[in-house]
Amino acid sequence: MLSHFLKNKIIYMKTKTMNIFIVLLLTLSFLSCNTNEPENNDKPVLTVEDVSCTEAWLKISNAKGSLITLKRDDKEIMQFKLTGTDTVVLDNSLLPNKTYKYQVFRIQNPVSGIQVSATTMDTTSHNFTWQTFTFGNETSVLFDVVIINENNIWIVGEIYKKDSLGILDPVFYNLARWDGNKWTLERVYYYYQGSYSLAHLKSIFAFSNNSISLGGFFRSNGDSFESIPLNISFSSEVNKIWGQGSKDYYIAGNNGNIAHYKDGFWQKIESGTTSDLLDIYGNEQNIFIAGYRDFKPSALLKVENGIIKKIIEDENNLFNYRTDFISGAIYSVWLTKNKLFTTTSFDLYRSDLETDGKAEAIWKGAPQDWGMISLRGNDVNDIIACGAFGRIWHFNGITWKKFNELENNSDRLYRIEIKGNICIAVGYRYENGIERYGLVRIGRR
Repeated sequence: MLSHFLKNKIIYMKTKTMNIFIVLLLTLSFLSCNTNEPENNDKPVLTVEDVSCTEAWLKISNAKGSLITLKRDDKEIMQFKLTGTDTVVLDNSLLPNKTYKYQVFRIQNPVSGIQVSATTMDTTSHNFTWQTFTFGNETSVLFDVVIINENNIWIVGEIYKKDSLGILDPVFYNLARWDGNKWTLERVYYYYQGSYSLAHLKSIFAFSNNSISLGGFFRSNGDSFESIPLNISFSSEVNKIWGQGSKDYYIAGNNGNIAHYKDGFWQKIESGTTSDLLDIYGNEQNIFIAGYRDFKPSALLKVENGIIKKIIEDENNLFNYRTDFISGAIYSVWLTKNKLFTTTSFDLYRSDLETDGKAEAIWKGAPQDWGMISLRGNDVNDIIACGAFGRIWHFNGITWKKFNELENNSDRLYRIEIKGNICIAVGYRYENGIERYGLVRIGRR
């Protein structure tokens, strides 16, 4: 009897007309000519787990021990034997914006499951038009951005201006706001223990349209600001914020610093790493943190019940580009539904939320043409990334587009955000190798 038992593997099978990946949640063995295992007489259950523009994830349940035929649009696409409780099949040869009908059949003691439909996502448009703004003089830089709507955009950084005599004012602006017509520069002061100080803001996050966190230690309703004392040991500026509300959020910083603010109290979380933590993103059940620092291992962390789980922290793949494992310097994370996206110095990787580092590279270009350090998206078919040389890449679910008109060797973009049909990237531009200006790119489609 020819059979192969595998656990937690991905099996690649080539059928008559298509390629299919089978992800085994428990154990799967291939169809064999002879078997002594008892046949399951229950009716197999097929459910659609997820779709992209070209893929459908289908879960087969209630079929342990059964020989199964899977059909798409009444055509058999494969046969296999299940020895596990649940098996997820990835059909990756589909067309965008099309509905397919799937059904599973048990071969022995024949019985069919209920037919289910899966409609793939449509692609999104690459057709952004761009507007560019520069801010400040000589030593200015912009670090982060949040989009409330197209007429309400907030950016934090350090913007230095010259006075009427051409002398640089040492007191910088740390907030710029767009109202749909013009930018307004502001200074936000931090109040702590009876005194005010001008805040160095590197991060901003909007919990809602009228609840915004700046640096993790300010809260704004859009009109006024309230200081939140960061009364724990946090030896770093706050690089990034993520949370579910103004009373429950996380901050990440350099040297492995992580803290959790909940219901008025701060709690320091031990990360177990000394890498600089550059990005944090999550949902109700999953929170991921990305980090990298020169001459240190790159890190991908996950918060589970208030405790850090290290997914990656090693130097083995820092300079070794792999398409099946998250490799390179890890800069940014973003997730939607049950997919994690991680951008590194090499590529953009897609994985499930329980990954141990295994992932699929979805850009797969020459690493020197990549250079992305920040990513965000509307969905799996609408992802945007920015980074070195002012580059911005967009993924529409099938193809990538680089906006060549934006590339400039003097530019570096730190953060990007997208909301609906507007995206904004921020960073800086060097002039003459000395002067540095805050840089904003706004894309609309």
